[in-house]
Amino acid sequence: MSRKLFGTDGVRGRANTYPMTAEMALRLGAAAGRFFRRDGGSAHRVVIGKDTRLSGYMLENALTAGLTSTGMNVLLLGPVPTPAVGFLTRSMRADLGVMISASHNPHHDNGIKFFGPDGFKLSDEAEAEIEAILEGEIAPAQPQNIGRARRIEDGRGRYQEFVKTTFPAGLRLDGLKVVIDCANGAAYKAAPEVLWELGAEVIPIGVSPNGTNINERCGSTHTQTAAEAVVAHGAHVGIALDGDADRVMILDQNGRTADGDQIMALLAARWAEEGRLRGGTLVATVMSNLGLERFLQGRGLRLERTAVGDRYVVEAMRRGGFNLGGEQSGHIVMTDYATTGDGLVAGLQFLAEMARTERPASDLLHTFETVPQLLKNVRYEAGKQPLSDATVKARIAEAEARLTGRGRVLIRKSGTEPLIRVMAECEDEALLRAEVEGIVAAVEAAV
Repeated sequence: MSRKLFGTDGVRGRANTYPMTAEMALRLGAAAGRFFRRDGGSAHRVVIGKDTRLSGYMLENALTAGLTSTGMNVLLLGPVPTPAVGFLTRSMRADLGVMISASHNPHHDNGIKFFGPDGFKLSDEAEAEIEAILEGEIAPAQPQNIGRARRIEDGRGRYQEFVKTTFPAGLRLDGLKVVIDCANGAAYKAAPEVLWELGAEVIPIGVSPNGTNINERCGSTHTQTAAEAVVAHGAHVGIALDGDADRVMILDQNGRTADGDQIMALLAARWAEEGRLRGGTLVATVMSNLGLERFLQGRGLRLERTAVGDRYVVEAMRRGGFNLGGEQSGHIVMTDYATTGDGLVAGLQFLAEMARTERPASDLLHTFETVPQLLKNVRYEAGKQPLSDATVKARIAEAEARLTGRGRVLIRKSGTEPLIRVMAECEDEALLRAEVEGIVAAVEAAV
């Protein structure tokens, strides 16, 4: 069963435009409620969290209406990180978790993603079943069975207490000056409070959300702001989260940014030394740098690659029994602790390594030499199929032939935006640039 509405990370689009309308959110909530109430019975519950986007109010109310109309009892968490929804869905014995967020996208976008009762994101098959229900008549509950909705005031606090348990009990962050950039998003209260409670001197930025400034020149997709703060305050390290706090970038004391590949390399090496890395394997996507793969191979470890999307990383981890994975973009998944990427937990694991080794961030963050990698995006109009164009196919084949034995080419559609992503790796930077630009030009001509 195929999916049309759901992408690689739930349903996403521009707010107040299909499919991110109040009407669609209401129907989507009703369809999800009917899917999870297939067995009948009572006392079904769903937790709903959101980030700080203005449109979150509209979608939260619409989803609540749809869910309660099919008999689901709704527990509203307010602004919390995406991983908090995964955690609280399981902790509160809910049948369903919902996060309203478009992650790292601008404020005018929004999205809806679902978690099952185990705290993990729904499978492709489950999403396809919800779509099938959505396309038909959705049976409402009888009047006496309509669900209730209420706010949970301590959801964020429960999550914060859990996050602190992932930090080694014998360590503290005393003496560490930490810049934390919350991207004016979902972790704007949780992240600074957790760091302060663990003993750090905290310099918070991106903690003044107004509904339209989420991810705006801040956070994990714009680390320059955090870098400037690190240097200006003489901080030991910077942590930059994205709008829903499931991604992280870490900056050393010089303001230099390390991506998810470098963070995963450090954790994989440490966990392998401690005998904690299950199967001697790190799971990452096809976007992860070739240098990461070489680093792991040099230590007798294995890199298992998946399609792009943290959900596919998690699925591969669960199939193989692995406990560490993630994406170059900053999703770091540690199933010993969480069911999805958690930027704050990943940041704490790095800070624990700093505290344990008493080494500067610059020593720890640059674990391997990256192979030069170039990524460019080409936007296209809905309905276009630029990758089916014969000229584009021919240009991609030429690039693959030229890079054989010297690097690789990866061309794909984004699962969350109307973009063609053109990426290549090669140690010959001039050749790398020429091939990427050549493919980009062919795609632009096609669209």
